[in-house]
Amino acid sequence: MQSYILGIDIGTGSTKAVAVALTGKALGVVQNHYPINSPEPGYSEQDPLLIWDAFVKCVRDITVKIGYAPAAISFSSAMHSIIPVDEMGAPLSPMITWADSRSENIAQELRASAQGAEIYRITGTPIHAMSPLCKLIWLRTNKPELFIQATQFISIKEFIWFKLFGSFEIDYSIASATGLFDILKLDWSAEACALAGIRADKLSTPRNTTYYRNNLNPDTAALLNISPQTSFVIGASDGCCANLGSHTTGPGIAALTIGTSGAVRIASPKPVYNFEGMTFNYLLNQDTFVCGGAVNNGGIAINWLLQNFLQKEKLTSADYDELFASIDTIPAASEGLIFLPYLYGERAPLWDTKTSGAFLNIKPAHTQAHFLRAALEGVCFALYDVLKTVEDASVNITQVNISGGFVSSATWTQILADITGKKLVVLQPEDASAVGAIYLAMQVLHPESYDQLTHVDNQIVIEPNAQNHERYSKLFPTFKKLYRDLMDSMHRLHELDI
Repeated sequence: MQSYILGIDIGTGSTKAVAVALTGKALGVVQNHYPINSPEPGYSEQDPLLIWDAFVKCVRDITVKIGYAPAAISFSSAMHSIIPVDEMGAPLSPMITWADSRSENIAQELRASAQGAEIYRITGTPIHAMSPLCKLIWLRTNKPELFIQATQFISIKEFIWFKLFGSFEIDYSIASATGLFDILKLDWSAEACALAGIRADKLSTPRNTTYYRNNLNPDTAALLNISPQTSFVIGASDGCCANLGSHTTGPGIAALTIGTSGAVRIASPKPVYNFEGMTFNYLLNQDTFVCGGAVNNGGIAINWLLQNFLQKEKLTSADYDELFASIDTIPAASEGLIFLPYLYGERAPLWDTKTSGAFLNIKPAHTQAHFLRAALEGVCFALYDVLKTVEDASVNITQVNISGGFVSSATWTQILADITGKKLVVLQPEDASAVGAIYLAMQVLHPESYDQLTHVDNQIVIEPNAQNHERYSKLFPTFKKLYRDLMDSMHRLHELDI
């Protein structure tokens, strides 16, 4: 039997378990989904117990699939969630997810203040409604009884960790995404806690991302179908794990992911600050920062177009092949048609929850294929905007390691290469975040195995087309300017609420 490590990625819509042998061979993948609830406009909530159930089922399913239990389990998790709990770790309300925007006015006021700039410098977290800092201020103001009743405020990973070990502990990576953690002192920030109106003891004990335990309660071990001596590594956030899992930790290399949303990230020995663009600075470990920016509108914007604009509710592989074949007949830059992809507001580098999507420069010659190509180009332009922001504040980026569902489309990846002018590389066919969690476990539990995995074979390389990049380079300044020109009108329309 091959010993293996199980990487658990606790995502917004599902929990995924990836099993990898110490040799690096993938042994199996399972996934379990759960709903997101929106009881009011701008709310995004989930039931933590359903996510716990999904985690349990993932572990049990993978042990059945492989036939025996893992040697270790390590965690990756979505960031920015917050759950008020009692002293026994029981939720007092639903979990508020990263996508919840109820605190947007609080974030705007803080971002416009002198204190906002200082909090950003200390914590490295963008001041935005996604931040647990802003969520806590909202809870204190709007639900004071719940705020006072809560013994602790924790994330979804902390919730699962507490159910495993009965201890409130948080890794440096998730902590560094709260807006409450001093990323240089590696402890809770007194200034940020005072702003939120809480004491530091209302937050979990910070631990390095390679911290592990192996004293599981026998009843919990039986529930999971594993040994009580199985090592559990606390792990990191999904974005930081994705950088490690896609081997994006060297200088001049960026990781870019497009799934429902999208992100650009680099690894750095120090924070990369840009208050206007609000680059994030999250910790992979005590010595490494993962810096970059995330966008709201990735695959979700393309799905909107296919489902509502092109009336394609359910697409088969043949449908996608046909659509992308039609895109390939359209020249780069879609003959001047531009798509601003800000359907769901935007994070980096705009940080504007009131912006919206738009097609511009529509002409009689533009066909359905033009609109679809322009949509892909718009998403790529938005990510290029983030890439430029990160690059301008750090180092020249020569290679971009890509991951996410979009890598299966040769058309989409070529458009991204042509817009950025960068060499793109696909390194990790499995879930990069779950694999990154596995690598963290290997670093601390099996360093000799990790050292043998640093070389990656079978790379897929996409080189930019120089002529297309030149065309896109002429269009990109107009893409950026259009948001600034239309911002006031977008905000007025948002306030009309009609």
